[in-house]
Amino acid sequence: MEDVIIIGAGPCGLSAAIECTRLGMKTLLIEKYNMVHSIYLYPTNMQFFSTPELLEIGDLPFSTPYDKPFRHEALAYYRRAAGHYDLRVQPYTEALEVQPLQDGTFAIQTTNRHGEDKTYTARKVILATGYFDHPNYLGIPGEELDKVTHYFREAHPYAGMKVTVIGGSNSAVDAALEIVRVGAHVDMVYRGSDLSQNIKSWVRPVFEGQVLKGNVTLHLNSKVTEITPSQVIITQNDGETATIENDFVLAMTGFHPDRKLLTSAGIEMSDDMDKPKFDLETMESNIPGLYVAGVIASGRNANEVFIETGRRHGNKIANHIHKQMAH
Repeated sequence: MEDVIIIGAGPCGLSAAIECTRLGMKTLLIEKYNMVHSIYLYPTNMQFFSTPELLEIGDLPFSTPYDKPFRHEALAYYRRAAGHYDLRVQPYTEALEVQPLQDGTFAIQTTNRHGEDKTYTARKVILATGYFDHPNYLGIPGEELDKVTHYFREAHPYAGMKVTVIGGSNSAVDAALEIVRVGAHVDMVYRGSDLSQNIKSWVRPVFEGQVLKGNVTLHLNSKVTEITPSQVIITQNDGETATIENDFVLAMTGFHPDRKLLTSAGIEMSDDMDKPKFDLETMESNIPGLYVAGVIASGRNANEVFIETGRRHGNKIANHIHKQMAH
C-alpha cells in the first residue's frame, strides 16, 4: 500500500511527487513511457519560451548559460531533480483503470511493455497524465500514411523534399523555418485568414521573409481534405480545391488530454465532458482522495495549463493530503 500514487511522470507529476516525498509520504510514480516523455517528444533543438526559473521544481535551481533553456537541458534537469529527491518511478507502465475501493483507498490496474498486468494500491491518487501523446487527428483520407506525422523532431529527413505543414501556430512556423534551412520547400496550410497572433515577435518577420522568397507557399483560409502518397488536396473556404505535389506532411494540429482514467474512476465532468470538476484550492476531485494535476485539469484548450503553472498544483495537493493523514 502506497501513501500516494501519481500517474504521469512529467514535470507536474514530478513536482507533486517531490512535495509528497518532502512531507514524508511513501510515493510512487507510474509512467506510461519514459520520464518527462512530453519534453522528450519536443523538437530536438527546441528552445523554451520560458526562463529557467519558471520551469524549476522542488526548489532546485535550473542552471543554463542561456536566457531560455533548450530541450536537452530540461531533460537533464528533470532527471537530476528525480535523482536528487530519490523519486520512485515505474516507467513503461500504463495505468489502465483507477478503481475507488470501499475503504476509501484505490486500486490501479496497470500493464507494462511486456504485457504483464499488475495492480497497485494507494491511499491517495494524483492524475497528472498530460496530453502530448494524444494528437488532434484531422479525420481525413490518407492521414494514416507513413508520410504523415503529428510530431516534428528535426529537419534533416526532409532535405530537398516537398513538405506540407498543417497549422499556423508557433510549432508550425518553427518547423517550417527549420525545414526550409535544409533545402526543402514548404507549403503551409492554415484555416485562418492570418497566422496565429501568438507567433513569437522575433520569428514572424523571418517567416514572412521566407514566404516572400518563395521558400514557403502560404495557403490561408484553407484546409487539407485528403492526403495521397504523392499529393495533398486542399479545399479553400470558398469551396475551391487545389492539389499540391508532396513528399511529407507535418500535421501540427495540437494535442488533447485523454480523460478515460478520469471518467473510469467516476470523476464528474463539465456539461460538455471537457473538463473535470475539482476544488481549485486543493485540486481534489469529487472522488475523495483522487486529485488532478497539470494539463489534465484544463479544458478543451490544453494551453490553459503550462509547466509554469501546473508545477504549483503538487504543493496544493501534498499539503491537503498531509493534513488529512495527520488526522
